[in-house]
Amino acid sequence: MVKICTANEAVKDISEGMCIMIGGFLGVGTPDGLVQALVEKGTKNLTVITNDSAFPGVGVGKLQDSKQMSTLYTSYIGGHPESGRCMEEGELKIVLTPQGTLAEQIRAGGSGLGGVLTPTGVGTIVEEGKSKIVVADRTYLLEEPLKADFALLKAYKADCHGNLIYRFSARNFNPIMAMAAKTVIVEVEEVIAEGTIEPDNVITPGIFVDLLVKGR
Repeated sequence: MVKICTANEAVKDISEGMCIMIGGFLGVGTPDGLVQALVEKGTKNLTVITNDSAFPGVGVGKLQDSKQMSTLYTSYIGGHPESGRCMEEGELKIVLTPQGTLAEQIRAGGSGLGGVLTPTGVGTIVEEGKSKIVVADRTYLLEEPLKADFALLKAYKADCHGNLIYRFSARNFNPIMAMAAKTVIVEVEEVIAEGTIEPDNVITPGIFVDLLVKGR
């Protein structure tokens, strides 16, 4: 069985300089309780991999508000004014990546692949500093896999073994991030009894989950 603990207990081993993945899409499917616990813990100099920096006071935006990130891998920062300002003034290193590419880099990290070949970004500033490979007369960028020390995720329900199901669009980046981190912490709305999730309905198997936190 997977250990169930509080949000504060779950994030206690996240230390300065670590890399964490956080699920969500503009705050939807983001583990708010875990993010808030990390804000309260005050851990600094974090590298964060997430789809976006959300909004002030919302989701990952709380880590932007508290200035706990040193590097941010993301595809969108338009919702949080401070993200753009910090990037322009050199206070925060932001690696902007096309959303589909970011997803595939995470998937590659979780699948043990050496990278992803994509034509997205060829001929733009996205290609700067990246290897190019020609396949069948077409040029691709080699995008390296992304992995993390911890993944902070949100699911709808879990059973006592950590098998997860998600609710509608809140699924987003959560399943692929569950495969790409050393330690996976999942905030769930409900923990249900063993055998109550049909095997065909399991989206993330419990083998990927280390800790469960009962959230809202």
